[in-house]
Amino acid sequence: MSEPCTRKIVVQRPSRDEAEEAIRTLLRWAGDDPAREGLRDTPARVVRAYEDWFSGYNEDPEEYLKRTFEEIEGYDDMIVLKDIRFESHCEHHLAPIIGKVHVGYLPNNKVVGISKLARVVDTFARRLQVQETMNAQIADCIQRVLEPKGVAVVIEAAHQCMTTRGVHKPGVTMVTSTMHGEFRRNPLTRREFLSVIGNPNSSLDG
Repeated sequence: MSEPCTRKIVVQRPSRDEAEEAIRTLLRWAGDDPAREGLRDTPARVVRAYEDWFSGYNEDPEEYLKRTFEEIEGYDDMIVLKDIRFESHCEHHLAPIIGKVHVGYLPNNKVVGISKLARVVDTFARRLQVQETMNAQIADCIQRVLEPKGVAVVIEAAHQCMTTRGVHKPGVTMVTSTMHGEFRRNPLTRREFLSVIGNPNSSLDG
């Protein structure tokens, strides 16, 4: 039996009041007064934002891929969904990661609705991580559940932990890729995929 796409992390979540008090502590640490009018409702707003930004912890990406279509009239060519915009946060500084994901796969008797691929991306994006991990998780999940002849996932993203702090280098894009099956074995298949998505980094076509 195959392993799940991700192992569920079990944590003891604090109460909403405890979470809001933590935000007040950070506001005081920043040098401001959480009791002043402009910040009075900020802790509650931040907690609500966290519920949105990190909703991926409450979702199972496998569920989105389980409803497939097997009557595809023998179609076995590449399926590509490109420019899937995402917003995530890095696990090192909690800073935003904003970019796009390109997903391609070679079906093996079954395909999935294209919106489901976007939902898989969103589920993994709405968790704390590094880009390389997110890239591998998306590709591994699609490969494991759909069992296609191959999967390719490329991510292009800007990391705010690099542009707004530290080295302060705006305009830098990080590109990562994960290839399985035919995309890894066959350079022609890989080249076709990279051509379709605009080949964000020619070095990926090794």
